[in-house]
Amino acid sequence: MSFRITGLPSEPFEELFSLSDAALAERQARRVTADTAHGFPCRISLTDAQPGQSLILLNYQHQAADSPFRASHAIYIRQGEQQYDEVDQIPEQLQRRLLSVRGFDGQGMMLEADVVEGKVLEPLIERLFTNASIDYLQIHIARPGCYAARVERA
Repeated sequence: MSFRITGLPSEPFEELFSLSDAALAERQARRVTADTAHGFPCRISLTDAQPGQSLILLNYQHQAADSPFRASHAIYIRQGEQQYDEVDQIPEQLQRRLLSVRGFDGQGMMLEADVVEGKVLEPLIERLFTNASIDYLQIHIARPGCYAARVERA
């Protein structure tokens, strides 16, 4: 079964990069500088920032459904990135992490969830999508719990 993984679109975040640190703080966001190679995952491109690169850390509502599973969490975004959008490909950023994968129906109700090493994410995606009631999956980086990407049937 084919699947499509997408990062976040860049457009809703573009204005944040021109804001002062004080204006970012008013939005509960902040500018940060990556100090490790794999500790700052951009949710737009699904790539990791390199040490010295600037990102914005902000709260993002990744599950906007009108359900008990409505949720938001902190994410990193990097300026000038293009949205990751690939079919049957697992980005390297996800392959190197422990992931929590959650399957939701059309009303935003979680039907199934599991944890998997990113290197073996594809079989879990295929297994969850055998449940015809699951409309989409959300991938979260398991340890910090932050949203990583969306998966749909392709």
